[in-house]
Amino acid sequence: MPVVCAPRLQKLWMQKTSVLLFLAWVSFLFYAGIALFTSGFLLTRLELTNHSSCQEPPGPGSLPWGRRGEPGACWMASRFSRLVLVLIDALRFDFAQPQLSRVSGEPPVSLPFLGKLGSLQRILEIQPHHARLYQSKADPPTTTMQRLKALTTGSLPTFIDAGSNFASYAIAEDNLVKQLTSTGRRVVFMGDETWNDLFPGAFSRALFFPSFNVRDLHTVDNGILEHLYPTMDSGEWDVLITHFLGVDHCGHKHGPHHPEMAKKLSQMDQVIQGLVERLENDTLLVVTGDHGMTTSGNHGGDSELETSAALFLYSPTALFPSTPPEVRPEEPEVIPQINLVPTLALLLGLPIPFGNIGEVIAEVFSEVEDSQPHSSALAQASALHLNAQQVSRFLHTYSAVAQDLQVKELRRLQNLFSKASADYQRLLQSPQGAEAALQTVITELQQFLRGVRAMCIESWARFSLVRMAGGAALLAAACFLCLLVSHWATSPGFYFHPLLTAMAWGLTGAVVCAGLLAAAGLKLDSVVLGAVAAVGSLLPFLWKAWAGWGAKRPLVALLPMPGPVLLLLLIRFAGFFSDSFVIAEARAAAFLLISLVLFLVARLHWEGKLLPPKLLTIPRLGFLTPTGPPRHNGMHALGLGVGLLLCIRLAGLFHRCPEETPACSSSPWLRPLASMVGGRAKNLWYGACVGALVALLVAVRLWLRHYGNLKSPEPPVLFVRWGLPLMGLGTSAYWALASGADEAPPRLRALVAGASVMLPRAVAGLAASGLMLLLWRPVTVLVKAATGAPRTRTVLTPFSGPPTSQADLDYVVPQIYRHMQEEFRGRLERTRSQGPLTVAAYQLGSVYSAAMVMALTFLAFPLLLLHAERISLVFLLLFLQSFLLLHLLAAGIPITTPGPFTVPWQAVSAWAFMATQTFYSTGHQPVFPAIHWHAAFVGVPEDRAFTWLSALLVGTNTFASHILFADSGLCLGSLHPPQASHGLEGVCPQVHF
Repeated sequence: MPVVCAPRLQKLWMQKTSVLLFLAWVSFLFYAGIALFTSGFLLTRLELTNHSSCQEPPGPGSLPWGRRGEPGACWMASRFSRLVLVLIDALRFDFAQPQLSRVSGEPPVSLPFLGKLGSLQRILEIQPHHARLYQSKADPPTTTMQRLKALTTGSLPTFIDAGSNFASYAIAEDNLVKQLTSTGRRVVFMGDETWNDLFPGAFSRALFFPSFNVRDLHTVDNGILEHLYPTMDSGEWDVLITHFLGVDHCGHKHGPHHPEMAKKLSQMDQVIQGLVERLENDTLLVVTGDHGMTTSGNHGGDSELETSAALFLYSPTALFPSTPPEVRPEEPEVIPQINLVPTLALLLGLPIPFGNIGEVIAEVFSEVEDSQPHSSALAQASALHLNAQQVSRFLHTYSAVAQDLQVKELRRLQNLFSKASADYQRLLQSPQGAEAALQTVITELQQFLRGVRAMCIESWARFSLVRMAGGAALLAAACFLCLLVSHWATSPGFYFHPLLTAMAWGLTGAVVCAGLLAAAGLKLDSVVLGAVAAVGSLLPFLWKAWAGWGAKRPLVALLPMPGPVLLLLLIRFAGFFSDSFVIAEARAAAFLLISLVLFLVARLHWEGKLLPPKLLTIPRLGFLTPTGPPRHNGMHALGLGVGLLLCIRLAGLFHRCPEETPACSSSPWLRPLASMVGGRAKNLWYGACVGALVALLVAVRLWLRHYGNLKSPEPPVLFVRWGLPLMGLGTSAYWALASGADEAPPRLRALVAGASVMLPRAVAGLAASGLMLLLWRPVTVLVKAATGAPRTRTVLTPFSGPPTSQADLDYVVPQIYRHMQEEFRGRLERTRSQGPLTVAAYQLGSVYSAAMVMALTFLAFPLLLLHAERISLVFLLLFLQSFLLLHLLAAGIPITTPGPFTVPWQAVSAWAFMATQTFYSTGHQPVFPAIHWHAAFVGVPEDRAFTWLSALLVGTNTFASHILFADSGLCLGSLHPPQASHGLEGVCPQVHF
């Protein structure tokens, strides 16, 4: 027997190897297409390593003189010898905006964050010449690392830089910190440890604190306050930088409208008061935010609330002219955030960083002590001219090594600078009586600087349409390949070897071309080279496919799906090319899913599944006449459709609005229970969440019991009986601790913190154990045989010995039946005289789907822990949707369909739509502000730095719906009962799911 089966086993091994090679090839095609597309979409700019120095002026001409008539030590004489930079992470402008006096008759505006920085308003009112409050406009992406980079280099980060927000690397560009250390200044830092990654070894003294734990509001801030005032009083510093994180973490954890935000802002107000009292006359105080936050407390995008930050300048000596600009509080002066870099550099007597494209704040350089407006204008023009010279030098250097700047606009700006510089030099030779000319020069210099910034923003955000189109075409060709192969695989005698041969020839040609290019000394782009290899492997296959198939049959034969389903897929595809549909993708996905459900119900009606078959004798709407008796009655199928529509509508209540739609209001149920104010409401919601969890467990257990899957004594079944309740209990206990951790007594907080770490680990460990047991014993059929007394035996092995037929390779139930026949054939002969032998098999009807249901349930618990508590209601709806959809799809599949079963396209399409709909119903959006960062600390100690595990948890939280639906996609194979073989026709029961 082994000798006979050896060729078959070898053939089987060759088939499996060919399938694996084909899947590897398809994966390579998709990877090459995605890499080519992203290389044109996520552009990066060239970072120059040049540095400015005092010995090298930014341009020709003499350097300006100091404000007291003495030569400056560098490009310009320093106005301040010391600097205190207070960076309050996520300090949105309206957090610091002065409150307007209320008009009588209008109701007072009561928001937790309004009016809490009262010290700023008092200083602005009492000392208007010493302080100024600006609205600082940050450039997207509004993530901390990119904002720190902009605040120190004066450059613009590109979109792809956002990906390195949590893997920060040392800044290679010229920056303020490097200029300070190179001139011998003592720089002391306290706060966010991100600064250590960006500027390693740059500080004379530093106190770094972990920054990624967004649930911790006080550790970083309290650590700074413990050392801040003693350090200031010691005088052993020239520049003191503090980076507070409490406001940002409070936004992530509770949102800006929570009472905790008022407490954090009040604490920052006390910090500012303490600093102002300790400042000396030669010290400049700068209080600023790196970015803002949305109404939900997140950031990373480009909405108005995210890019709006506060910037407050203060000095014990007069800093601004005697006539401050008349700007209404509700319309503050808006300046780009990077303008702070050249301003601080010149005020401190430093060279402006080489790559800066910011513009100095001109009014800071006015001559306060001189009442002559001509002197103030000349001082402003001098600072602007130095700034413009530095920017012009950067443009000249950058355009010589990179070609991504617009040549025409660059030439126009250079001409504008040449004219303004010539006018400025002419004014220096005859400065008297030229006030109007000075204003003209200031205007020209500002136009040049603002034009450069606008050009750089446009150039560095420009897409490569050729690469994007090439990547999209390659992805489309890969999808077409999968469609062809899925269609051909159902044909008898299909083999993968011809496909792999064509692939090998194409890859060989691409490698030869790459070798020739390398021999010629041409520069090779790995992304383009991979795309060429992918196209080279595809072309022979497509040519062979067209020659062997396209010339004989129409292309429409390759689309074995109903027309309405194809139309919905095309609408979904076309929606990606419309901004409006992308913004409203959550509603569009739900609409398409509802449309597909209505189509399925309508199809059941026209095929005679909702009415008696005798009433429908002709095909309608292009559907076929019934091929078998209806599996369910009409009311049952109609009820499935109505229930599915109801679940979709209920899941839509859990939604997060895109930042592009400010009129939309996000669901308040997406926030964790810890952010709720009011113990009674929190307790009610906690009870609802636990109730949803219990309902989920009960539903799964009842389903398994209904189909007899809880009768076996095997380990997976025992784990379902006892392990699932323990997982539910652990999840409920973790929710209770997480929602009340801030209210725990101080003596119990350490215990609560430890339990909050151990409980998720225990639940995840139980889930992993259940999955391992399920992999060990995936098929369990309980068989009872009795003549007089019942005898029970559990059948674990689908078949004994090597496979002897194709049915053994394709079907599980026939294998079990054949094994049962062999198992009881001898016993039947021995007990024939004692009477008939009764054989009962349990779990056979759900032999496929029971294992998948258990696997999904085990997997759902760890994913549920990564979300907010109230998302448990969405998970319950998710399971209900899955069950209802699978039953509805199964209702439309006749039992008597012959041959191997293929999953219908409407099932695959519905599954894909449900994955997208659940993605949005769990509070996600495809933007940075919507990332659930709190998932990084589920089961992770709070003092642990950001690691690969945290990144994995955040990614798992983001793609939880796709993980669940990809895993449960195997359930689609359970829609149809496999047909038995070897004399078992009509005996094999239907597989239920």
